[in-house]
Amino acid sequence: MKDALKSIPHWPAALLLAFLFLVGCSQQKNDVIVSTAGMTMGTTYSVKWVDSDDNRVTDIHNKIETLLKAVNQSMSTYIDDSELSTFNKMPAESTITASDGLFHVLSLAQQISQHSDGAFDVTVGPLVNLWGFGPDGRIVKAPKEDEINNLRNRIGYEKLELIPESRQVTKHANTYVDLSAIAKGYGVDAVAQLLEEQGIQRYLVEIGGELRASGLKPNEETWRIAIESPAGAERSVQRIVHVSDTGIATSGDYRNYFEEEGIRYSHTIDPSTGHPITHKLASVTVLSATCAEADALATAFTVMGEEKAMAYAKAHKVDAFFIVKSENGFKEMMTPGFEARLVK
Repeated sequence: MKDALKSIPHWPAALLLAFLFLVGCSQQKNDVIVSTAGMTMGTTYSVKWVDSDDNRVTDIHNKIETLLKAVNQSMSTYIDDSELSTFNKMPAESTITASDGLFHVLSLAQQISQHSDGAFDVTVGPLVNLWGFGPDGRIVKAPKEDEINNLRNRIGYEKLELIPESRQVTKHANTYVDLSAIAKGYGVDAVAQLLEEQGIQRYLVEIGGELRASGLKPNEETWRIAIESPAGAERSVQRIVHVSDTGIATSGDYRNYFEEEGIRYSHTIDPSTGHPITHKLASVTVLSATCAEADALATAFTVMGEEKAMAYAKAHKVDAFFIVKSENGFKEMMTPGFEARLVK
């Protein structure tokens, strides 16, 4: 989809966060769950909410469509005249005054980049493209080392300067910014805010597998989310979690990759090396206050690997769940906060 904000991985293939949509028989007569769905950012979206008036679904659907088109027009690298594409085409030392949404996402990205020592970096796009996981299309042969090194002087979140008072963004190199690891999460948060502005407090918003849940279902139960198992070609559920009042995002390297001479190359590129990750972390799910933050942290944790990511999660009180490759299949690691949400 040329006009879509596509992400570095193929998001629907990178994870499965399915809705276990169990509505009990005890719901009140005027409390119903209504829903709408559509396409955005190169993937699908689904919005469910509890409402006493199912006559306004069309109106809310139209508002959601308008909102997501605006997000796309601001942050897509696939729309040639988007706000972000225009910035990416500018030469080094160029400055723009960013829209509120774009500046918010860039600010959050910079903050997570700093906290993660660069494991999350929105300027890594040229390397992602070089390895065949970006808009330039797939490759079947790994790039040469000199090709990688030639691009690395364009990579580095510190090459972007943000001035909050004026919303000015300056690029101090020929950087190419790709927000695909955070923009879907921001889109989820923006839809959640729209719902709350309509007086809706109980909802489940999903874009391409990234979610945000609020409140309870009509039967006073939490929303339940299934996390996909990375084992085998057939999709199956690894764990189910109760969620409410949180953003949820999953990142994994087990479906989006290519192989050459027996070597598997993941779609997740480590900005510090310019190469795909080589550790054994197959999947990570993050719960955070906002979906944008969960989205970015899931990518950062995937770059870090399970040991560094677990240490970060504990130090910063982030609820996280890791599925790690081992000689005997896959093993699980999780923080206590995440474990408390598991459906036993």
